[in-house]
Amino acid sequence: MTIEANRMESTDDVLRISEAMIANGSKSFAAAAKLFAPVTRHDAVMLYAWCRHADDVIDGQELGHAAAGQNADRAGQLARLKRLKEQTEAALNGVATDDPVFEALRQVVSRNRIPARHPRELMRGFEMDVEQHVYRTADDTLDYCYHVAGVVGVMMAMIMGVREEAVLDRASDLGLAFQLTNIARDIIDDARAGRVYLPAEWLEEAGLSDVRADNKDDWPVLHGLALRLLQQAEPYYDSAYAGLSALPFRSAWAVAAARRVYREIGTVLQTRGPDAWEQRVSTSTGRKYWLLIVALGDVLATRLKNPNDAPPRTVLYKRP
Repeated sequence: MTIEANRMESTDDVLRISEAMIANGSKSFAAAAKLFAPVTRHDAVMLYAWCRHADDVIDGQELGHAAAGQNADRAGQLARLKRLKEQTEAALNGVATDDPVFEALRQVVSRNRIPARHPRELMRGFEMDVEQHVYRTADDTLDYCYHVAGVVGVMMAMIMGVREEAVLDRASDLGLAFQLTNIARDIIDDARAGRVYLPAEWLEEAGLSDVRADNKDDWPVLHGLALRLLQQAEPYYDSAYAGLSALPFRSAWAVAAARRVYREIGTVLQTRGPDAWEQRVSTSTGRKYWLLIVALGDVLATRLKNPNDAPPRTVLYKRP
């Protein structure tokens, strides 16, 4: 077998393993990713697999679920973060490896000329979790959202061929909207894990000193703060919509679908009220497929709009 054939076989293995990780770890992303053109889809899946793995390493999980034998107090987080950063740096420096997750990162970064600072920004987001960073203001929470999600949007957009800074800003905005929605949905689960992403100022204004996950008397107040987060996410969802016209058609459809599905999570949380936290907030498979169809209409509509009519970003978060 030639060296080139070996490389192709290795790439196929990395892609196959990445796809398996996504299928098990994120059904929403797996569904939306099917809309990408094949080359874009492959790189998007491989990048997402690395992001998913890194997040799980920090949380001591496997594909978003608690891993057997992991200590509930997250013992060893610092050591895991250190190892994760070392493996990431090696991949960014072009060092080939037989670890499929980091080989996926190496290949994607190289193929798409993604600046090393972006994966490093994601590492900074994980550091915030390990440090149990305190988010005093809404701006502090937005900064966290950028480092764990906005920058992922930037890297995904680069895989789709985007290089214009204004469009990358819109991609970051979608990541911010996603993360604000995640935080709203997971307020109770995060608090049980010792994490609070709600701005401390908001809690104080609501008469709370902390998030007491198991005190259901607090849930109505916390639900009100969750709705405030969802309201904050709206201009970011709108900004991301304005960026769809700059993407290739199939990429725009995949992004529009993900936007619709994530926004629906907020709608479910709002509709169910405080009792929503009694179970995992999600959308049904049938509803997801309906939203894929609606998202196609979003893409077609943006093709008819003048890009110059897009809402300005003057009051939105400015990425580093």
